[in-house]
Amino acid sequence: MRLRLIPSRVSVCTLAVFALACAVALVMRTPLAGVVRVASLVAAALLGTALIDVAWSAFAWRRSPLQWRRQLPAAFAIGVQRTLTGTLVNEGSTGWRVALFDQVDASFDVEGLPQTLSVPAQARTTIHYQVTPRRRGPVCFEPADLRVRTCLGTAELLLNIGETEALRVYPNFAAVARYAWLASDNRLAEIGIKAAPQRGAGTDFKQLAEYKAGDSIRHIDWKATQRHQRPIVREYQDERDQRVLFLLDCGRRMRADEGAAAHSGSHFDEALNALMLLAHVALKEGDAVGAMTFGTEPGGQRHFAPRKGSHSLNALMATLYDIEPRATHSDYLLAAAELMRVQRKRALIVVLTNFRDEDSAELEPALRLLRSRHLVLLASLRERVLRELADQPLVGDAKAVEIAGAHLFAQSRRDAFTRLASRDGLLIDVEPAQLPAQLVNRYRAVKRAGLL
Repeated sequence: MRLRLIPSRVSVCTLAVFALACAVALVMRTPLAGVVRVASLVAAALLGTALIDVAWSAFAWRRSPLQWRRQLPAAFAIGVQRTLTGTLVNEGSTGWRVALFDQVDASFDVEGLPQTLSVPAQARTTIHYQVTPRRRGPVCFEPADLRVRTCLGTAELLLNIGETEALRVYPNFAAVARYAWLASDNRLAEIGIKAAPQRGAGTDFKQLAEYKAGDSIRHIDWKATQRHQRPIVREYQDERDQRVLFLLDCGRRMRADEGAAAHSGSHFDEALNALMLLAHVALKEGDAVGAMTFGTEPGGQRHFAPRKGSHSLNALMATLYDIEPRATHSDYLLAAAELMRVQRKRALIVVLTNFRDEDSAELEPALRLLRSRHLVLLASLRERVLRELADQPLVGDAKAVEIAGAHLFAQSRRDAFTRLASRDGLLIDVEPAQLPAQLVNRYRAVKRAGLL
C-alpha cells in the first residue's frame, strides 16, 4: 500500500502554538541560544511522536483495514432521488475516526457527503446519503475516498477503499407505474387519460357474458340465450396482434431543455418517458412494439424490431436507455425511407420529434411516404418556455420585444401544423408534460376506430 498522509488539524494547531510561543520568547528578550535549544528538543519530540504514531497506525491498518460495502439498487431512474446505504466494517481490534466521501459518478447530484464518523473495533457503522442521477446511460461508482485519523491524531492517512461498481440509469418509469396503479382502480382520468367503452367497443370477439343494462341488443347471442335460458351477449375487444413502431428523433431539436422547473430534463427525456408509457399500454393490449431512431451520428442508429410480451418493455429500454440527442440535423425523408425498408407490414408509426415551421418542406414528403403503407401519428413537443414568454407581464420595451417574438414564433408553428393537419388528423402538438397522456388517448382512439 502506497502511504499518503497529511497533517491533522491538531498537529497544525500544535505547531502554530509552538511557533507563537517561540516568537513570544524572542520578543521577551529570551536568549536566542536557549530558544533554539528548547525549540529543537520540542520539535524532535513532536516529530518522533508523529513518526511513531504514523508507523503504528499504518501497521494496524495493514493488519486489519476497514471494508466499504455499498447497497446499490439494480438500476437508477433519471431525476429520481434515491437514498443509498453504505457500511464500514471493522474486523480489527483498533477503532478508527474517519471522514468518508464515496466516489459517485459525476452525473449524479449528491447530498449527505462527506461524513465524519467513528468506527469502533469489531463493529459495523452504516451511513446514508442521497443521490439523484441527471443523465441516462452507464454510470460508475469508484472506490470511496477515506481520511483515517491516526491513533494519536497527529496525521490523517489518505486511502481508497471499496470496489468499482457499474450500473445503468434508465428513463423514469414513474409514469408507467402510476398508469398501472390507476388502471387497476379505474382512475386513469386523474392523469388525463380518457375512459374507453369496454363492452362492444372493439371488433375482435372476446367472450360471452350475461346481459347487463346498457348492452347493445344486436350483440345478443340467441343460441347461447336459448341454451342458458337467460340473455347472453357477445363481448368484443379491440383488435390485437397489431404493430406500433416509434420513430424517435435524436437530432438537435430534441436537445431543448425545460430547465429545473420541469424536473424531467430535455425534450428527449420526456419523449422517452412517453414512449415507455405507450409501449406499456400497447403491450398490455396484445400489440407488438418496436422502435427506430434517426437524426443520430453515422453508425449511431438503433433499431428494435417489433415484438410482443411484457418482457419486451425491458428489452426496448435496454436498447434506448443510453441514447443522447446530438447536435445533428434530422433527415425526415431518409428516416422514412429506412423505416419503409425494414417495416413492410402495416403498423401505427408514432413519430416523436420537435417540429418547427421550417421543417415542413422535409416533413411533408416523409409523412406522405410513410402513409402510403402505414398509419402515422406525428407527436411534436412544444416548448413550455415559449408559453411563459408570451404570458409574462408587458413591462418595458425589452419585454415587449420578447413577448412579440414568442407570439410570432408560436403563430408560425401553428400555421405549419395546421397545414399538416389538413391532410391528416393524427397529429399531436403539446408541451412535454402532456405528451404521455395524449399519446395513450390517441392510441386508444385508433384502436377503437379500427384504423389499423
